[in-house]
Amino acid sequence: MTDLERLRDLLLARSVTRGDFTLSSGRKSTFYIDARRTTMSGEGMALIGSLGLERLAARGWVPRAVGGLTLGADPVAYAIAAAARSRSARTPTPTPAPTPHPAPPLDAFTIRKQAKTHGTGRRIEGCFEAGQSVVVVEDVITTGGSAQEAIAALSAEGARILGVFAVVDRGEGGREVLERAGHPVETLLTAAQLGL
Repeated sequence: MTDLERLRDLLLARSVTRGDFTLSSGRKSTFYIDARRTTMSGEGMALIGSLGLERLAARGWVPRAVGGLTLGADPVAYAIAAAARSRSARTPTPTPAPTPHPAPPLDAFTIRKQAKTHGTGRRIEGCFEAGQSVVVVEDVITTGGSAQEAIAALSAEGARILGVFAVVDRGEGGREVLERAGHPVETLLTAAQLGL
């Protein structure tokens, strides 16, 4: 069984519920994907981190940081950053001469729903600096609203948005909205691939 098949089975077992639901977008649905039950599990984090890194590399995206709107994006970003660190720790360093400009580490950040009213007043927390190349991450894309909000907050700080990565695309138009706005989208699975 491949890692993607394992992730699919994990999402179906932990995260998918059938019934009558109202989504955050206000839309009605006969199923709900609570991806956090997978993205916050140890196995889910390991799978998403590894698969996420592979998809970013396949796209040619080399971000300095990954993150998105709290709370759904947080475990996805942390998993990818941890997998990147783990992978770089396993890669042997050449003995003759190290590369003059080693690739920077891949870190994570989170975007608050609103800026803090105390302390530094930041809206973007964690390992983010203005002007960085970033990938916005999501657990589930429905309308694309959360990703759009994250993109707006990051753009206001001068970030260079490489694209959007999500664990699941519900197939309800969010990908198309983001891509029409010039933000390529990469996902691991779709609702159709989950049989929904």
